Amino acid sequence: MIQRHYGKMLRRLLRAFPAVTILGPRQCGKTTFIREALPEWTYLDLERPSDAIPLAADPESRLYQVGDHVIFDEAQHLPDLFSVLRGVIDRNRSRHGRFVLLGSAAPPLVRDISESMAGRTAFLDLPPFRWDEVRHQKMGGLATLWFRGGFPDAYLKRNDRARQDWLESYLRAFIERDLHSLGIEVSAAQMRRLWMMLAHVNGGLWNASQLAASLGVSYHTVNRYVDILEQTFLIRKLPPYFTNIGKRLVRSPKVYFRDVGILHYFLGIDSPSVLDTHPARGMSWEAFIIDQMISALHRIMPGKQAYFWRTAQGVEVDLLLDLGSRLVPFEIKLHSSPSVQDAESLRRCMHDLGLKHGYLIYPGKDSYSLGEGITVLSAEEVLADPESLLRL
Repeated sequence: MIQRHYGKMLRRLLRAFPAVTILGPRQCGKTTFIREALPEWTYLDLERPSDAIPLAADPESRLYQVGDHVIFDEAQHLPDLFSVLRGVIDRNRSRHGRFVLLGSAAPPLVRDISESMAGRTAFLDLPPFRWDEVRHQKMGGLATLWFRGGFPDAYLKRNDRARQDWLESYLRAFIERDLHSLGIEVSAAQMRRLWMMLAHVNGGLWNASQLAASLGVSYHTVNRYVDILEQTFLIRKLPPYFTNIGKRLVRSPKVYFRDVGILHYFLGIDSPSVLDTHPARGMSWEAFIIDQMISALHRIMPGKQAYFWRTAQGVEVDLLLDLGSRLVPFEIKLHSSPSVQDAESLRRCMHDLGLKHGYLIYPGKDSYSLGEGITVLSAEEVLADPESLLRL
């Protein structure tokens, strides 16, 4: 059993709120995590008729029957539950740690969560496996997590063929079943084609019109589909950072796959040897590190934001983390020994934003200085200790 590192955050939120809603993509390990973290709690799976039907038939009576300390898995399948839970909670708002809801869609998609449970539930985003959770597994190191992605069933498969089969099944189920269960009617063929196109522009500036022309649909349709992928935790739109520094800055977000295992599936990267020589290798590494870094930020400093920085002239820094009292810029390189030349964009960003320190993350083992406040950091070391971000 791989130990997830979100238990401390869960316990803190349960002490402060009547309910906690745990969100993340399907099959990222939410159920396993919560049943291990709260083994004594009553567990109801709302995809299972024996659990869902009594709750749907008379939710107030059923909630009274089960009492407190209840886990509702796949809660978005029973939206009427949220308003009833609100009434139960409001009868004694001072009582905390009563309910946990698990869901595979963000509140903007499941509107009832944000409307009915506002102020009554905290939110915890649970991603697929992070490096600090699997680094002691005898699986081949960070490179294995990068190639396979973090979904538990994909990461732990015995071979690459089994992993490919799982990903195909997962993506078909998402497109053909999961979206429909959320009340989203989309063309399965168009969604798959768009997803494939997104794989080829991973890490690029968002341009809905360009993809719409290739798909033969309106840019409104493309935006709607990508919003769905974002709100089901499969795509990330990374916003640009704005500041009044007298420069023209890019205002479009960048789009990244949140799990590189899915990215590799759509790119036809079915083995580590193919990844080693693939032209998208650098952008895959960038997407992988960005997702791991943002997850680390949200775990240690919930609510803080991440950005990228890019001028109209194309000078760009891959990741800019808001650590509250300061901004910290990161350049991400797939290079065995980054040099001063690799840090030119980082240096210009630091100058323009008045930052004293910047960091270049690479896949090597050693950390070292490039001078002028720039430090090269080992990806393995940084991701193994998310708290280290606070010391940068």
